[in-house]
Amino acid sequence: MYPTPPGRRTAIVAGCRTPFLKAWSHFKHLGALDLGKAAVQELLSKAELRPAVVDQMIFGIVVPAVKMPNIAREIALGAGIPAQVPAFTVSLACISSLVAIANGSDQIARGVADVVVAGGVDSLSDVPLTFHPHARNLFLKLNRSRTFGERLSTVLGFKFRDFIPDAPALEEPSTGLSMGQSAEQMAQINHISRHEQDEFALMSHQRAAAAHRNGIFKNEIAPVYLTRDQLTIREDNIIRSETSMEVMAKLKPVFDKRYGTITAANSSPLTDGAAAVLLMSEEKARALGYRPLAFLRSSAFSAHSPKDQMLMGPAYATPAALDRAGLKWSDLSVIEMHEAFAASVLATLKMFESKQWAQEKLNRSEPIGQIDYAKLNRYGGSIAIGHPFAATGARLVTTLANELQRTNSAFGLVTACAAGGHGAAMVLERE
Repeated sequence: MYPTPPGRRTAIVAGCRTPFLKAWSHFKHLGALDLGKAAVQELLSKAELRPAVVDQMIFGIVVPAVKMPNIAREIALGAGIPAQVPAFTVSLACISSLVAIANGSDQIARGVADVVVAGGVDSLSDVPLTFHPHARNLFLKLNRSRTFGERLSTVLGFKFRDFIPDAPALEEPSTGLSMGQSAEQMAQINHISRHEQDEFALMSHQRAAAAHRNGIFKNEIAPVYLTRDQLTIREDNIIRSETSMEVMAKLKPVFDKRYGTITAANSSPLTDGAAAVLLMSEEKARALGYRPLAFLRSSAFSAHSPKDQMLMGPAYATPAALDRAGLKWSDLSVIEMHEAFAASVLATLKMFESKQWAQEKLNRSEPIGQIDYAKLNRYGGSIAIGHPFAATGARLVTTLANELQRTNSAFGLVTACAAGGHGAAMVLERE
């Protein structure tokens, strides 16, 4: 028998997401609020749950709208959840929805809530743009001007450069490197070739394409109706079912033009989408007649220096989550790992198997364990499906919970890296 962690158990009752679409494609006219509402409304409808039963709403976002600092509240109200239900927003880069789920689970374990909606959303088609400080000051001055003369004087103060927007960047302030540049470093340090990365990316696309053909995601995806286009979107549009190693080999490196190995093919793309899960205390789920998909057995969040292989977070968080769950690596039947880049995944898997890493970084005598690719991302991952930053964690949890049911497996793991040298891991168990 495995020990049961203390506190009330958190049941994962249902989960769903919007289709994940390439940024600036069909969802380009929808904002994060629209996508978040679509996911939550479908979640409640799918579970046949009255919104009034929800005790809390927690949602993550990475690229927030300037005029919507608490998007969780707006999604909750838009989805019909009563105004008396608290809703708050969290943000921790690509593991934001895992933070939301962990927060919800903590509320349930402590008896503060019985029913929590948790998830995440990002629209990379709808990012806020900023302007040069000189332009910002003039715009504010123009807004305060009262007379025609004041307005004219202010307008004449503008220069051409003031109208050039400053697009958001993905560089780390602490390192000056983008996610892709950090992944390039990991590929070089761990001797991961372009060929290995492309092979992994191809596997992701092939598995995701097969999952769509076989209807694996049918119950996970909430169709989104586009009023403007009179079109219903039902599937992800990033998966390349016909791609090949030969096609991938033709792409040029993105972050290091001369010596780089990371391309658009072996990286997760900019994506629009939302995902949500329905969490309940075990007692509440039983009382309402639900059969939980899975239970959240443990979670762990880690942080290390972003200057030291920034996307290596899962190699730190995973052993902590396993220890808290009272499990070993060999106890896991299914593993869902976020694919920021093929290089980051392959580097992390090497560290899972490295005795030297375990001893030097984790103070453990033995490595975490050897990967079995038959257990890893069986239906593809972020490279093929897409990565709306804050939504990915909830997608991983939903897919894992459903797979545990589908295969009658006991334990599974979700793990993901994030900016700033962060990592997250969660162990799910099927009853």
